[in-house]
Amino acid sequence: MAGDSVTVPRNFRLLEELEEGQKGVGDGTISWGLEEDDDMTMTRWTGTIIGPQRTVFENRIYTTRLTCGPNYPVEPPTIRFCTRINMTAVNSNNGEVLRSKIPVLARWQRNNTIKALLTDLRRLMSMKENAKLAQPPEGSTY
Repeated sequence: MAGDSVTVPRNFRLLEELEEGQKGVGDGTISWGLEEDDDMTMTRWTGTIIGPQRTVFENRIYTTRLTCGPNYPVEPPTIRFCTRINMTAVNSNNGEVLRSKIPVLARWQRNNTIKALLTDLRRLMSMKENAKLAQPPEGSTY
């Protein structure tokens, strides 16, 4: 049995992620939590990203909706922006984040987290292909 890894059940894993999100770890530029406090399946989540400084996203707050399906964390969550955003990895018609364009989603591993996904999205906002793109009016939604 030495060297065998323990697989943490989905709900225990999501409880850990919820607790981390509620504590507000990090620098405050991302946050996440359950969409409804009484969601016993811990399926529907919201995430918030504060736009990086010195980009067109600066001083804007972006809201996302994540769905952690029954096979999470083996399979990644789906994520879409609720706040309109112009970004290379986001479908401009509905805010859906394109899995193949986000490194953490494209190469998803069981140990990845909601925090890692939101952090990756914020990092991509600073990339040269996104940092100067014209943005929709502030406060507009999909």
